[in-house]
Amino acid sequence: MDFSKDFLSSLPTPCYLLDEKALIDNARILFSLQQRTGCKILLAQKAFSNYALYPVLAPYLAGTEASGLFEARLGHEEMPGKECHVFCGAYKEEDFSELLSYADHIVFNSINQLKKFGHIAKSSAKSVGLRINPECSTQEGHPIYDPCAPGSRLGVTKKQWDSEMTPEYLKLLDGLHFHTLCEQNSDALKKTLIAVEQKFGEILYGMKWLNFGGGHHITRADYDIPLLENCITYMRDKFNLEIYLEPGEAVALRAGYLVTEILDIIKNDINIAILDASAACHMPDVLEMPYTPPLFGAEKADIEDIEQNHGYENVYRLGGATCLAGDVIGDYRFNRPLEIGQRLVFEDMAIYTTVKNNTFNGMPLPDILVLRQDGKVRSLRKFGYSDFKERL
Repeated sequence: MDFSKDFLSSLPTPCYLLDEKALIDNARILFSLQQRTGCKILLAQKAFSNYALYPVLAPYLAGTEASGLFEARLGHEEMPGKECHVFCGAYKEEDFSELLSYADHIVFNSINQLKKFGHIAKSSAKSVGLRINPECSTQEGHPIYDPCAPGSRLGVTKKQWDSEMTPEYLKLLDGLHFHTLCEQNSDALKKTLIAVEQKFGEILYGMKWLNFGGGHHITRADYDIPLLENCITYMRDKFNLEIYLEPGEAVALRAGYLVTEILDIIKNDINIAILDASAACHMPDVLEMPYTPPLFGAEKADIEDIEQNHGYENVYRLGGATCLAGDVIGDYRFNRPLEIGQRLVFEDMAIYTTVKNNTFNGMPLPDILVLRQDGKVRSLRKFGYSDFKERL
């Protein structure tokens, strides 16, 4: 990627810059996996919903996964002819008939919801599924992203299944769905599948498909794809199932940037650069996860290491211009001092950014641009005052 001064100065800030070539490279990895194993991979739109790029992805994917009515409609309209799956924690009765016009597969979160809507979905020729909770936590340090945590509201445990499921509603089911991972490798999937088989193995013999959910970082350089393939083929062959995966991050991993400008530099023990981009508004996962995003031309600076070994030279704390004291993106070490007006480029900003950003403090939403394969930048969407006002 050419991040020369001239190139960056040609871009508006803040802006998201989506990388078409990187998206295609990721999609080709997923397509190859489907060819080798016979599984089907869906785009989880909750991570990446920039539908202007759906035509680029469509040749490589089986369809889309939605978390509710609007995402289901988006997938249906913008990736036509492809499968449209939907899972929601609970469906609203007034939305359900419209949802049936978009979705091919409808997955319920509870047996209560299956009893309420299952017959309607089945009579509309939809493939009906139920989310299960194998009660197998594989995550460390991020309980907010652990659907298997005690007291989870997501998925049916085996205890709930045994006490609530009846033959009438079991007959409605075509498949089971689980989603337990977050940015993880296939070893976590293998562990999860052991729990799924132990708790729900006998039930799987009566199903047509099994959805492994998302959280699989398949396109990451260190991801163990052979182990994933073994997991897929094992479940496919033992239970005679069609296997689905619905990653969002893996589709758009490393396929976007957030370009920002330094508005001011101050010093309060540590150098602090104030940007026209905000963690709270434009990359909320930085605070929610939390994590420090990669930054082109810089490295993450650990404060303890700074104080004990390397000092504070060329170390800057980067933050937004909002009134939130905690609107801090992270601490970074640079090769040289920063300057007001300088452009900075945060990496891996295609996922959970445009779908989660907000206008807190009246902060403008970043424009969305795409870097096409021919090297030309095209504008996809510009935002202004009306976008802030009209949502209020």
